[in-house]
Amino acid sequence: QVQLVESGGGLVQAGGSLRLSCAASGRTFSIVTQAWFRQAPGKEREFVARITWSSGSTSYADSVKDRFTISRDKAKNTVYLQMNSLKPEDTAVYYCAARTGLGPYGYWGQGTQVTVSS
Repeated sequence: QVQLVESGGGLVQAGGSLRLSCAASGRTFSIVTQAWFRQAPGKEREFVARITWSSGSTSYADSVKDRFTISRDKAKNTVYLQMNSLKPEDTAVYYCAARTGLGPYGYWGQGTQVTVSS
């Protein structure tokens, strides 16, 4: 089992920055990929960014490319999402997820609220 705990959400003005953290515990050695998803009110959950644990390779949704950066600290078993130039449309609950293979993300955090005011 893998447990994920997010932190770092909050309220910020448009154009501002926030950094989200996702601390993993349990069978962290089994994690292959970690990712961030988000869900805005009335909308479906959507992919934001992912990072391959071993190589550090990353991938981003077009809507956040060049504004958000995903990174990981292996020693701390923690993944970060640095969010810059935030827009009101970035307002959502952000979820950290992990998977131990190439299938669906089987582990999820509880979510952290990010609100961007205009």
